[in-house]
Amino acid sequence: MTHHDARSILESDPAVTALLAAPPVAQLAYTWHDGTPRVVPMWIFWNGEEIVMGAPPNSPKMRVLADRPSVALNVDTATWPYQVLSIRGTVTFEEVPIDTLDESFPEYPAMARSYLGEAGSEQFLAAQRQTFGHWTRIRLKPESVRFLNFQTIFPSAWTPNGADA
Repeated sequence: MTHHDARSILESDPAVTALLAAPPVAQLAYTWHDGTPRVVPMWIFWNGEEIVMGAPPNSPKMRVLADRPSVALNVDTATWPYQVLSIRGTVTFEEVPIDTLDESFPEYPAMARSYLGEAGSEQFLAAQRQTFGHWTRIRLKPESVRFLNFQTIFPSAWTPNGADA
């Protein structure tokens, strides 16, 4: 699947668009130094080209993503009928000075408002500015996208021959 094909899926299905526009907590899966899988919750922002996330530069995930940038990201609903958006790709990242967060990483304050509301985001961002000198902007360029909408289709495991996930 090309990036263009993946992006087309992310932009064409109204249910996918709704999942990306809501403030879901996504699950980022990556591989630790010893080869074991790790999964962490992440705030996300879809900018039409890539999924944008943020993290402290000294967080454990940032210590391994430079060497192991292949990741999977799930965005899903918690109630039946489930909707599951599974994205695979490679992340790139850059450290951004905290004092330029609004200009150099505008998605992050927008994410904070989306997840915490106006008052909560102001408190969170103020604490972030007092604690950190830099923040990491993580970009996931979708290379593979799969959407399971249990309202309209069942996953391949429910078909007679199954299929790859």
